[in-house]
Amino acid sequence: MIPRRILIVDDEESFRNVLTVILKKEGYEVEGAANGEEGLNKISDSAFDHILCDIRMPQMDGLEFLQEAKKAGVETPIIMMSAYGTIDTAIEAMKLGAYDYISKPFKPDEIILTLKKAEERERLRKENELLRREIKKEYSFENIVSKNEKMIKIFEVIRKVAPYKSTILITGESGTGKELVARAIHYNSDRSKMPFIPVNCGAIPESLLESELFGHVKGAFTDAIRTKKGLFEEADRGTIFLDEIGELPAQLQVKLLRVLQDGEIRKVGESKSIQIDVRIIAATVKDLVKEVNEGRFRDDLFYRLNVLHLSIPPLRERKEDIPLLIQHFIHKHNQHLNKDVKEADPKALEALMNYKWFGNVRELENTIERAVVLADGERIELDHLPFEIQNFQNQIPAVPVAEEEYSIKKASRMLEMSLIKKALLKTKGNHTQAARLLEISHRALLYKIKDYGIVES
Repeated sequence: MIPRRILIVDDEESFRNVLTVILKKEGYEVEGAANGEEGLNKISDSAFDHILCDIRMPQMDGLEFLQEAKKAGVETPIIMMSAYGTIDTAIEAMKLGAYDYISKPFKPDEIILTLKKAEERERLRKENELLRREIKKEYSFENIVSKNEKMIKIFEVIRKVAPYKSTILITGESGTGKELVARAIHYNSDRSKMPFIPVNCGAIPESLLESELFGHVKGAFTDAIRTKKGLFEEADRGTIFLDEIGELPAQLQVKLLRVLQDGEIRKVGESKSIQIDVRIIAATVKDLVKEVNEGRFRDDLFYRLNVLHLSIPPLRERKEDIPLLIQHFIHKHNQHLNKDVKEADPKALEALMNYKWFGNVRELENTIERAVVLADGERIELDHLPFEIQNFQNQIPAVPVAEEEYSIKKASRMLEMSLIKKALLKTKGNHTQAARLLEISHRALLYKIKDYGIVES
């Protein structure tokens, strides 16, 4: 293990020597400097993990050293030391960028504990920075896989809108990647270092949704035993992603409209509003124009949300992306499953290309992950795929279509209705099991049952 390197900047040689002995016993590698200027020369010549610096020194004192080090871009934690310090001195040092302040004389355990805390903070900072870089890389435009003309145009729009605060509405079927698009927008904007907060508006009970979004004050309702920040406040200076926005109750539509108009939120039980700076990206599987026309969604809120509209096409409308996505997911799941699958065999690829992918990209990824797990060699074989994909062509039920009917859209709706009825019949009306058979989300199934007016027995 490489020893931690520490620089002691102090004009008292005896103190430097005593501290050097203490730190070397703990396994540190130590260098000394007699004043601030010598300290600056040493940090320009070599790297240190920590710097211990006295405040009172001739030529250049500790605070000057601290300022110059920060100007030079030194990120090493600097711990200030002084036998003459006051609280004001400590505060000034911290304002100038010191990691910590310790008063002389101190016990050996005290300085060791301070260094250990600094090491832990630095480890977490580097880990956090690495994670941010990985996330940004994952959601960079170069990693979005498609050669479909519609998708390429969407990527071009995302690139243009990412730097701005404009509200965006993303529509598309379940599993098309609406949240991935929202994350790509956030992580390619100047808000990328601030929070990205995803919220599924349909998954939180209506009675709790207002408190979750806007927070509450202590005593606002029976269970409000303490004041709580809402998700909008958590997302301040970042982005909030409101998925399933079509499920937002009418009362909260009014509150969201106020956020969009005034940039203000009000906690439940609070009389005053607070200003926030949040970018709002909303998404839905619903046709919001239809919802507006039928009075279930406010038209003024719709226009506020629909400043920029991105419509993500379903996977069955961009079949040319399926081979690309298959290779992308094989590579991705090889890494975390420690496998070496190279490709899908021609019969497996044909089955994957023919399938309709009602669950879209999410369903395809789950299928490829399963196949990579089952694969014994370098190829995904046909029998590594789920039964319904292997036999999809044989499973499509005959749907009666009127002789004079030529609309693919209407015929598709009839097919969907037929499949949903068949799944509900097979599962005896169990929505969760039926959604699993249909390979769509539970929420999408409920929406389609309602949309198609399917009467359950």
